[in-house]
Amino acid sequence: MTSSAKLAKSRIQSVDFLRGLVVVIMALDHVRDYVSNFGFNPLDLDQTNAALFLTRWITHFCAPIFIFLAGTSAGFQRHAGKQGKELSMFLLKRGIWLVILELTFVKLGWMFNLQLFVGYHFLQVIWAIGISMIAMAALVWLPRRTIAVVGVVMIAGHNLLAPVDAAVMAGLAQGGPFPTATSFSDGLWLFLHMNGAIPVGPTVAFVAYPIIPWVGVMALGYVFAEFYQQEDTRRQSLMLKLGIGMTALFLALRATNFYGDPSQWAIQDNVVDTALSFLNTTKYPPSLLFLLMTLGPAFIVLSLSENWRGKVFDVFVTFGRVPLFFYVVHIYLAHLAAVFLAMTQGNGAASAMTFFAFLPTDHGVSLLGVYLFWIGIVAALYFPSRWFGGVKKRSNKWWLSYL
Repeated sequence: MTSSAKLAKSRIQSVDFLRGLVVVIMALDHVRDYVSNFGFNPLDLDQTNAALFLTRWITHFCAPIFIFLAGTSAGFQRHAGKQGKELSMFLLKRGIWLVILELTFVKLGWMFNLQLFVGYHFLQVIWAIGISMIAMAALVWLPRRTIAVVGVVMIAGHNLLAPVDAAVMAGLAQGGPFPTATSFSDGLWLFLHMNGAIPVGPTVAFVAYPIIPWVGVMALGYVFAEFYQQEDTRRQSLMLKLGIGMTALFLALRATNFYGDPSQWAIQDNVVDTALSFLNTTKYPPSLLFLLMTLGPAFIVLSLSENWRGKVFDVFVTFGRVPLFFYVVHIYLAHLAAVFLAMTQGNGAASAMTFFAFLPTDHGVSLLGVYLFWIGIVAALYFPSRWFGGVKKRSNKWWLSYL
């Protein structure tokens, strides 16, 4: 397979397969949020078990791969002919659109509350992609090597900011459900590098995905698109070596507790808990080790999946061609599942008309029930996703490129 047509086909299918795989896994996390009956953090080793921990841990792969591949798609846009101002404006407009989508239709799905401009706004992965695209609208004017340096510095160096994080945290208000900024400078730092709430008039923006180092992740994804200008066997070999190298670097750095994550692992009472402690890296914001742990295996899958085919492969490709559609619709379905549970468990539908963090303490089902709801929701989304993918393929309408 060396012709440009076959290369493009292979490239699209392997990338869409990985994107589809991670959005399906992502749905597991959000279904768990809305229908589970355990009210603690599944990563808390003092309360969790291996099954709960791994159910949460496997979803760590989603956001880094989602954002990285958004950058790769921008690189593909450049390969397809968008250059300079055209590419920059496309990224700027799509980034603004995604931010607006996060603050409106996505918020409605999370909250089931029509008061969109009061209360909490949870700035999550769609927000992070949008803000990163806005940043990329400026970065694409730079040489690709410079963009790569920006990405590496953000990812590898941002854990050096831990002293600043600690100083800012000491000044945040701690009385509410989330640490809250009390000054403009603290709010700016939350926007850049920490989780916390920023009061903005009648609403409160909770920054779940601060922009550092997510901009760097997208920047490297943009540069990574250059791999697809290589001959196929060379590209697969490079991706496989890169993935193995990053995974090995994660293991080496994590084993020494030397650098790359504010949360160090420790020997536990048994081998299983020790392994879980080793894997329990920091997502908010994503540490260097978190990104090595998740993106390294992603490159291995990208390399190997170029040779994969079959019905299961095609299902994930179907989801991967319409990731934004899948993302938005699955939130509504997961939240509707919570409403259904609230009604059947005697809490009333109104108790579930809120963000999952505020659901009643007696709400939800066991882990087995979580998986059953997840499988049902993913299955329900297959035919709508295939339909919408067909609409995008057949139509030349400009606005479809933003979905």
